[in-house]
Amino acid sequence: MILFLAARPVTAPPVRPASRRPRLRSRAFAPYRRIFAVPGTRAFTAANLLARLPMGMLSVSAVLMIAGSRGSYALAGAVTATGLAATALVGPWTARMVDRHGQARIAVPATALAVLGSLSLLLCVRHGASDWALFASYAATATTPNTGGMSRARWAHLFRDDPAARHTANSFEQAADELCFMLGPVLATLLCTILFPEAGTAVAAALLLTGVLLFAAQRRSEPPVAPAPATGRPRSPLRLPGLPPLLVTFLATGAVFGSLEVVTLAFADGHGIRTAAGGLLALQAAGSCAAGLLYGLLRPPTGAPPGSFGAWGTAGRRFLGCTAAMAALMLLPLLAAATGSLAALAVALLLAGMATAPTMVTGMGLVQSLTPPGRLNEGMTLAVTALLGGIAAGSAGGGWAVDHLAGAGAAYGVPAAAAALAPAVTLLTARRRPSRPAAPVS
Repeated sequence: MILFLAARPVTAPPVRPASRRPRLRSRAFAPYRRIFAVPGTRAFTAANLLARLPMGMLSVSAVLMIAGSRGSYALAGAVTATGLAATALVGPWTARMVDRHGQARIAVPATALAVLGSLSLLLCVRHGASDWALFASYAATATTPNTGGMSRARWAHLFRDDPAARHTANSFEQAADELCFMLGPVLATLLCTILFPEAGTAVAAALLLTGVLLFAAQRRSEPPVAPAPATGRPRSPLRLPGLPPLLVTFLATGAVFGSLEVVTLAFADGHGIRTAAGGLLALQAAGSCAAGLLYGLLRPPTGAPPGSFGAWGTAGRRFLGCTAAMAALMLLPLLAAATGSLAALAVALLLAGMATAPTMVTGMGLVQSLTPPGRLNEGMTLAVTALLGGIAAGSAGGGWAVDHLAGAGAAYGVPAAAAALAPAVTLLTARRRPSRPAAPVS
């Protein structure tokens, strides 16, 4: 009996909790392990991340390089804005070519042309070329393919009959976007300030070309090309019922991102700690990245049938809920800025970022459900184009608010207003059904 009582505490309770915790952790991340267990997914994901990192580096590097050599932020901003406008025009056409001829055949030469544009900009700045040469060089980078869209198209093809896996993959892709846009500007700033002004552009161009070459080499996961239309010109996804109002929501979401960046930079500068602005923006991206990964563990919403974004359904209701949450959380930076406390603003930005990734993930899922499989790259590139247009408009609106309102704190009303526009557009358009079924897209 004595031996039994002495041994009992040693052999009893500790075993069960120790074995249960790893099992719980294993179940929690099972959706991500499941999608990456498919052969080829790890390889194309790693290559795509390498190609996607420069997306957060190129514009920052160009601004620092041009402003450092020419002493004009106005010129630097005008050059990057020109490149953004060119991308908005050329991007959907490049994506259509990717859908029609394949990712490897189009992405590699398109990337090579964009890299030549970046190197041309570097040389023009280095050797003091005329201003028009800067605009022409940076406009050539508009052929950069939508690397995130190509990766999502691969996931959509691999899991075309598995909505749960597609939801998890889309959530991972959005978290990867946030991570790249969080690390890219930091890396670009370090390269341009520690090494030399052209270092950021040179490294970004090298990473982009290397990443796309490695990504294109993964042929077994590449989706098949779309068949050529039997007659006539292929119909643009813009004419699909339900997609235009969804793009307006992406436009409003982009305005949130653009205005939040400018206003935060101005707020930190006004408090004499401009160097802390990058950290504040990184917190917003970190919140979005974490929320995106957690959102991928939830049960996926049911996609709306083609041509009926107004038909509601689980996906439509969840999208409305995500945009409403984004609108509510974007009030926090406005309230925190009113206190003048940087610590309060940091917490507010972290929390505000947690609604943007679920909004983007659900929105991209709706884009995929509305767009025919053979036009996925074009449909998602249209969404990215709307996002970029919103970022440009938000940057301009945020800058105007900083100059004309009572300080940068009040200018946080711009991202709050843009965020409020997203659920308003969704609510106004989501109940409209098309009067007739959508015609199939060639």
